[in-house]
Amino acid sequence: MSEIRLKSINALLMAEDHKTSASYFIPAYQRGYRWGDLQVTQLLDDVWEFIQTSEGKDRNQFYCLQPLVVRKKDSTTFEVVDGQQRLTTLYILLTVLKKQLDALEKQRFTLHYETRGEANAAFLEEIDLAREEENIDFYFMCQAYKAIERWFTGRDGTHKMKLLQHFLHDDEAGRNVRVIWFELAETDKSVDAFTRLNVGKIPLTNGELIRALFLKRSNAYPEDSAQLRIAYEWDLIEKALQGAAFWSFLSNNVTQGGARIGFLFDLVAQREGMKQTVDDYATFNHFSQKLAAKNADREKEWLAVKQTFMLFEEWFQDRRLYHLIGFLIWNGMGLNEIRTMADGSPKEEFREKLRTTICERAIGKNPPTEKEKFREWIANSLDGLHYPGDSRRIRSSLLLFNLATLLENPKSNMLFQFESFKTAMWDIEHVRSVAPDRPGTYKGQIEWLNHCLGYLRWASEGPELQKEIEAFLNLQPKEATDAAFETLYEMILAHFHEAGGDEVNNGIDNLVLLDYATNRSYKNSVFAVKRYRILSLDRHGIFVPLCTRNVFLKSYNPRVEHMMFWTEDDSDGYRQVMIDTLHKFFIGGPPHD
Repeated sequence: MSEIRLKSINALLMAEDHKTSASYFIPAYQRGYRWGDLQVTQLLDDVWEFIQTSEGKDRNQFYCLQPLVVRKKDSTTFEVVDGQQRLTTLYILLTVLKKQLDALEKQRFTLHYETRGEANAAFLEEIDLAREEENIDFYFMCQAYKAIERWFTGRDGTHKMKLLQHFLHDDEAGRNVRVIWFELAETDKSVDAFTRLNVGKIPLTNGELIRALFLKRSNAYPEDSAQLRIAYEWDLIEKALQGAAFWSFLSNNVTQGGARIGFLFDLVAQREGMKQTVDDYATFNHFSQKLAAKNADREKEWLAVKQTFMLFEEWFQDRRLYHLIGFLIWNGMGLNEIRTMADGSPKEEFREKLRTTICERAIGKNPPTEKEKFREWIANSLDGLHYPGDSRRIRSSLLLFNLATLLENPKSNMLFQFESFKTAMWDIEHVRSVAPDRPGTYKGQIEWLNHCLGYLRWASEGPELQKEIEAFLNLQPKEATDAAFETLYEMILAHFHEAGGDEVNNGIDNLVLLDYATNRSYKNSVFAVKRYRILSLDRHGIFVPLCTRNVFLKSYNPRVEHMMFWTEDDSDGYRQVMIDTLHKFFIGGPPHD
């Protein structure tokens, strides 16, 4: 079985018997050494920054290099499957610091290459810059050597010793540099592992590393029923997280591929005090230290992760919590922050906290407590929103209106499709066309007219107008003047009762959520054309937010005069229902579900 652990750089120097130097074999299937000045300098800068920032602080801190994947060949030799660039750079660093290394009575490990084996190994023993043009491997090794020497330029000898001491500090408690040591089982095929790690540059993820950490065998954790149970539960949780609906509820990164269980470990580690960091393997390091501690309890650590999953699953299955929490996650609130709100709170109290937080994020802070004044406060907040300056708050208010509408009826079992909503790019669309935004290019004019003509033909109306449009479409581009389009544009608006000045309604009573593709293709079309398109999408099972659909069905005006026109009464009815729905959502209290 594979073994994974943190290993100090000092421990890489010696074989298991602690008497002879460790030997690392670089097989022919790996490319030659190719690190340049940037990678070498960045490594030294990062380690030096760690040294500077960790002085006088927690002695348990350490700097962690990315994984070194190896397979044991014999008691002193390991085949390097992945990580040979870092390992070779480390060897070159030790060559540059040979005098300091001798002063510490330390010796380098050895490197052997299947390609140019003896030549490369001998060259690394004592790098001769005069030979850098002999082959491509020598060239890059020399470049790395010179980059390290340049890095030390201007620094005195104490810097060399200080850097080396931190690299080789053998205190397992910390204040040193370590590597994630991933040792493949003897039965694992090295080439297969190398291919997986390097074709397409797929790195080992936190999830994979932590899985190996939890399931590894040792004297403390022999293979037993507990280990098998963790493996079984791990797979069940990962399968659940791969479910599109569940994952889209928990995360805004709906397209994330690969294993997702690392997301839970990140949350648990952060909840336990792990600081935000750019270290890709910070979560692995967190659990590695916990499981390496005296009296470490693997099952207890796993239980914390499992309980986190079960809590999220409970939220997902509770229809009201699904919508409340789903809104806050979409709005950028972290799951741990939401979980803190839930700690020690009965379910109804937790729901109330969520509604209060939603109100602050979507409407505003410090609302009045009296119901009618609260309603007026909501109305004033919505009326104060204007596109495009308040786009973020408008998008937030429109989404909340959709969710509150779904929750109005306790007998309904409909769920908002966060997956579809988060996958598509969502625009704010005007219900009634915006006259000043008429198409300004020939291409835009032709596209706009084709949409209108398609609708008129489908509805079998306006035959004379159809002829006017067809005549314009048959003109050569040079003949299709802006003046000719302007005349035709006004005729079309008049036909659809959308003429009447250039005053723009950018208020929320004339705005809906629409996916980017649909919005861009039908931008500024007249209401009837948009309505036809929206209902066509809905008929074919393509996600359209409920309230967007209701607008184009004119569900918010009890006295509909014409289904193809959007009137001021329609706009007023839409605004009124939005205020009533949000007022009920915040003040009316939740129905018993």
